[in-house]
Amino acid sequence: MAKEGNYSLNDLYTFLKKRVGLLDGVVLSGGEATTHDLIEICENITNLGFKIKLDTNGSNPKLLKKLLDSYLLDYVAIDFKAPEDKYKEITKSSLYNEFIESLNILKNSDCKYEVRTTLHNDLLDVNDINSMQKTLVNNGYNQDFYIQKFLEVENLSNLEGSQKLFDTNSLNKDLNIVWRN
Repeated sequence: MAKEGNYSLNDLYTFLKKRVGLLDGVVLSGGEATTHDLIEICENITNLGFKIKLDTNGSNPKLLKKLLDSYLLDYVAIDFKAPEDKYKEITKSSLYNEFIESLNILKNSDCKYEVRTTLHNDLLDVNDINSMQKTLVNNGYNQDFYIQKFLEVENLSNLEGSQKLFDTNSLNKDLNIVWRN
């Protein structure tokens, strides 16, 4: 479906019905997808035979748990936005504890998942990424930590590209870091 415009759930289901046998899965992303009641939506998508990947910032652990307990998700990508001391400043929210709760819910589930971070050098530095690695390890995460560099495109925060350098050689090796771009 297009990135812009208003579509009803009926439009979504009509679109997906035409793609049964052509597509394997659906990605629910946002904004933040978990601001919507996804239970019925995921049930309908699953009943059409599609797998579901959820992209989330982890801000709604109760809904995440319900979706996982109902076996409605096949994969989750959770965005670790910032270390605790910068979380509110960067996200303009106080949802760090919800992120940690969601991380632990995922860790204790059978669902495949990944943790990823978008790196903007004006917002996060090597010490922040090292701190985030420690937080992940301390919460039992031992998989790849995916980092994608901020791409300068139109965005709601009007962020521009950074001129600061990021010294990857100064990163701790607590986790295997995979660079996506």
